[in-house]
Amino acid sequence: MVDITSKTNTLRKAVATARLKVSSIQTIEAVLAKKVPKGDVFEFSRAAGLFAVKKTSDVIPDCHPLPIEYTAITHEIEGMYIIIRVEVHTIYKTGVEVEAMHGASVTALTIYDMLKPIDKGIEIENIRLEHKSGGKSQYKLVSQDQLKCGVIVCSDRISAGEKQDISGKTIIQKLESYKIETNHYDIIPDDFQQIQQKVMALVEQEFNLLIFTGGTGLSPRDVTPDAITPLLDREIPGMMENVRKYGQERMPYAMLSRGVAGFIKSTLVITLPGSVKGAEESMDALFPAVLHVLKVQKGADHA
Repeated sequence: MVDITSKTNTLRKAVATARLKVSSIQTIEAVLAKKVPKGDVFEFSRAAGLFAVKKTSDVIPDCHPLPIEYTAITHEIEGMYIIIRVEVHTIYKTGVEVEAMHGASVTALTIYDMLKPIDKGIEIENIRLEHKSGGKSQYKLVSQDQLKCGVIVCSDRISAGEKQDISGKTIIQKLESYKIETNHYDIIPDDFQQIQQKVMALVEQEFNLLIFTGGTGLSPRDVTPDAITPLLDREIPGMMENVRKYGQERMPYAMLSRGVAGFIKSTLVITLPGSVKGAEESMDALFPAVLHVLKVQKGADHA
């Protein structure tokens, strides 16, 4: 199965339909009158579809087991057609498209099995995904050419040439995966004044997004949050709360990060851990959803 441990839980929904065609209007009349020898077609097939949704990962190898929070199965008659609609919801790391389609297919097959003794011309015409939502695909992002982004590494050792930067480059690669170009990349020491000077210089150049990596821990030289916090016009506590929660689920020391985030004028400033894993996981926790903040900010600037 695909590794989904880097993903975050979100509300995900999917709707699938199946179309089943009978060959006689008498078949439809028997279904509606509940006179099919094998029983109530709608109720039996609905029960089968519910089981199918919940058992999807048991029969499709690459599907992850996941919590099904809601399933609704409905039937509609349109002439000689029985239209099956299956809606599935979950709060999890991956979507429920296959679960919805599996439910629709088994519902249709159950109807086929129940009606074949009285109608030899039944056909299941199609099974299709009608709608899905949730996960990264739901976020409408500002286009990359509208963003001016900077990545700044805060580290005494890296700035002195004693160590190579990996965290900053990891962040740049993550941004590239969202088609965001890094317009400024720099390495500076863990120095209170230099951090403040750097951020204010880039704010004056009207950068939309600044990501600092390093200096968010508890050592005496970890001063990035201390330097950034007094400059923030509007702090956004929930962003770093989510980063720490996401990290805590993967490594217990994540609770020690003191990262902050917020706006200085119209520039969103985010401070991430200096470790490669910490920086990578923080980006996974924040993006792409955090880019909605920039979309809102751009709208406010043009209001």
